[in-house]
Amino acid sequence: MQNVAAKQDPLGHEWLVIRRGPRSGATLIVAVHSTVLGPAVGGCRMRAYHNWQDGLTDALRLSEAMSYKCAAAGLAHGGGKTVIALDEGIDPAGVDRRAVLLDVGDLVAEFGGRYSTGPDVGTSAEDMVVVRERTSHALCLPKSHGGSGSPAAPTATGVLAALRAVSAHRFGTTSLAGRRVAVSGLGAVGERLARSIAQEGAELKVSDVDERKETLAKELGAEWVEPGEAITTDTEILVPAAVGGILHGAVVPRLRCTAIVGPANNQLVTDDVAEDLRRRDILWAPDFVANAGGVIYALAREIEGIGHHEAISRVQDIGTVLARILTAAERADRTPLATANDLAAARLGTAPRAGRIPAHRP
Repeated sequence: MQNVAAKQDPLGHEWLVIRRGPRSGATLIVAVHSTVLGPAVGGCRMRAYHNWQDGLTDALRLSEAMSYKCAAAGLAHGGGKTVIALDEGIDPAGVDRRAVLLDVGDLVAEFGGRYSTGPDVGTSAEDMVVVRERTSHALCLPKSHGGSGSPAAPTATGVLAALRAVSAHRFGTTSLAGRRVAVSGLGAVGERLARSIAQEGAELKVSDVDERKETLAKELGAEWVEPGEAITTDTEILVPAAVGGILHGAVVPRLRCTAIVGPANNQLVTDDVAEDLRRRDILWAPDFVANAGGVIYALAREIEGIGHHEAISRVQDIGTVLARILTAAERADRTPLATANDLAAARLGTAPRAGRIPAHRP
């Protein structure tokens, strides 16, 4: 296995492999940030990029975030990421999917158990069945294949717990009834969140790049917002549930919300945006804390072998962890991000993250 130094990363990764799949010809990237706490885990993302270097940036940043996600959640695992970087304009539905996934399986197998992958943007639990043909280190297979299934449901459960913690901290109640909430992105996790938030009695706005999702807005009695206006819509709680890299210096002055918490990874383009948000008194819940439900559940079920209800109970503890972070940050007059970074870094035995690679903005 050829390792390529991650020179763009100021903290360094343990392993970085960039390869053209022998079957598929696709550019495959696996980044393993840390195995200090245990074997690395992280999803397999398949999407088109302007160039493969943008896919590399995603792999490096997301794998580091996964290390911090696992550390903050108290898991005995590190962070990794697989990125299948398709050429710009290529529809994932049009590729030889089986060939790509078999290539991924071979690459993951070469890590010898130091890294396991699972579903992410552009891949599914069913895709992991194909990856499993080449390696045992594939997680979240369908329940019919002995896995824990898609991580979407437990991820949404964890974000809902985070929403309650943010609501309690900002508004004095865990109830979302009557709160004005906007969900941007109605994928597998976003749709579940929108349904749960609507059932709570919130005044809901929703948005998605797929206009067909407007039917969901009608079903839930929610207001439909055009995608370009979703982030800056007038609301109390903004829930980013699509791609990352949405919060940057230019957009912060235009935000019309008082809190932000959602499942999207790497929401901040750079870490200093957290301070920009604090200056505007916008409470931002660190994404790697709020969206950890999927990995917490999968590892509990598939690695530890515990039951569904206990695993869900662990996912719901995200609310407790986040509440402690928000309280500690407020007392120390710091951002929640700085406090969460310190918590994770203490477990990793490293200095808190500084000067991270800017998030890829699609």
